[in-house]
Amino acid sequence: MSETETYGSCSESNETQFSYSIMSFFPPVRSQSDISENFTMISTNPSISASPIHTTETATFSEYLSQFSCSSLILGQILPTPNLRIFSFTELKVATKNFRPDTVLGEGGFGQVFKGLLKDKGQSKSGNRMVIAVKKLCMQGLQEWQSEVNFLARLSHPNLIKLLGYCCENRELLLIYEFMQKGSLENHLFGRWSAVQPFPWDIRLKIAIGAARGLAFLHTSDQQVIHRYLKPSNILMDGSYTAKISDFGLVKLDPSASQSRVTTRVMGTCGYAAPESVATGHLYVRSDVYSLVLF
Repeated sequence: MSETETYGSCSESNETQFSYSIMSFFPPVRSQSDISENFTMISTNPSISASPIHTTETATFSEYLSQFSCSSLILGQILPTPNLRIFSFTELKVATKNFRPDTVLGEGGFGQVFKGLLKDKGQSKSGNRMVIAVKKLCMQGLQEWQSEVNFLARLSHPNLIKLLGYCCENRELLLIYEFMQKGSLENHLFGRWSAVQPFPWDIRLKIAIGAARGLAFLHTSDQQVIHRYLKPSNILMDGSYTAKISDFGLVKLDPSASQSRVTTRVMGTCGYAAPESVATGHLYVRSDVYSLVLF
């Protein structure tokens, strides 16, 4: 199967960020004892995994990882039909204060993401409002918008971003997601929050294992899904640092476990896209694995 598409470009700044992200998230160990039987992990957050973690005992690195059983990796399901709310453009303008610049959370290739406060119909003025993230796409992003509405909406997994609804009105294309309090992994590595202290090891492991769980769900579904755009900016975190994979506008289904999909579309950011995919156009699920292990 083949297709003809064009997308994106690579820049020197992206390569620099790529190198920095590796050093920041998983810096080199200082001694062999860091990965030996003397490795000490004291977890301060019992909710780090679906499996219980003893928070005050000393454990080896391998013992800590063993608490994440293989059976706990696949926790989601593929819904038969999307279950999305259709939003009006007017209510999204109100929620984002008319898409004011100070509500911008981030920016992608096809538009910006805004923070919004959604008020349910009939709710009193003093009532709590639901915090949402609103992605406003340009018309060039129509294909990506359709992909998220038709595909992401059917995926349910604790380590995949949840799509709440959409808006398609007067040539306006918008997607509404759950709000991620801790933002993207990219921001913590070299963005607006880069000045904060590095993640402790338990948080690093939680983020890495959470992203791996989400990817494992995609790769082991009935129709293997190739995300092909994994990078730190597409790993979002909630208030407890649960990692969730986002940006499903470029996903493809793998034809089989032994075959590849051929595409002329150059994907992703320099340093994160698998070299063989960039060079040959062949896509495998292992192309995603390459991207994941780099951060």
